[in-house]
Amino acid sequence: MKSLTIKILLIFNVLFFYSCKAQTANDYVPFYNNVVPKLNTIVPNKTQFYGQNFSSFYAELLNKQLYIVEFSCDYKTDPGSKFFVLRLFFAESDMWSAATNNSFQYPWISITFENEIPNQITAMARQTQGQWNSSFVQFFSNMKIEKIKFVGINGYNSADWTEK
Repeated sequence: MKSLTIKILLIFNVLFFYSCKAQTANDYVPFYNNVVPKLNTIVPNKTQFYGQNFSSFYAELLNKQLYIVEFSCDYKTDPGSKFFVLRLFFAESDMWSAATNNSFQYPWISITFENEIPNQITAMARQTQGQWNSSFVQFFSNMKIEKIKFVGINGYNSADWTEK
C-alpha cells in the first residue's frame, strides 16, 4: 500500500508542473475545511455501502454536498493488471500543488469494487483527462462496492496519514 501511495503522489507531482492556475495555502485550507468534515460524517457508516451499488454511495456524497471533480483507477494488488479501485477527488489537480508545497494532507476516497472495472474506462478517462462527469456516474452506478477507504482526512497539517 505504501508503494501505491508513493506512485500516486509521484503522478500527481508531475501533473503539478503542468498546472496553469497556482493555488496557495490560503485557497487550500478553506477547501479542506469544507470537504473533510462532510467526509467524516460518512466514515462511521461506510460499511453500510459494502455490497451495494456505487449509485447508493454516490447519492450519499451528493446528499452531503460532496462533488467529485477528478478520478483515477488503480489495481487491487501491486503489481496488477486489472482495475478494481476507483479514486475520487474533490478539487482540480492544481490544489494538489498547494497541498504538496505546504506538506498538507489531501482528501480522497478509494473505492474497491467486487468485480473488475471494465477496460473501456481507460479510453473514457483519457477522453476527459480524468475529469468526472455524468457518464462516469452511469458507468460505475451498478458496480458493487467491496471496500471504501477515506484518505487524507486527519487534519490538513496532520502527520497522521492513517486511512479511515
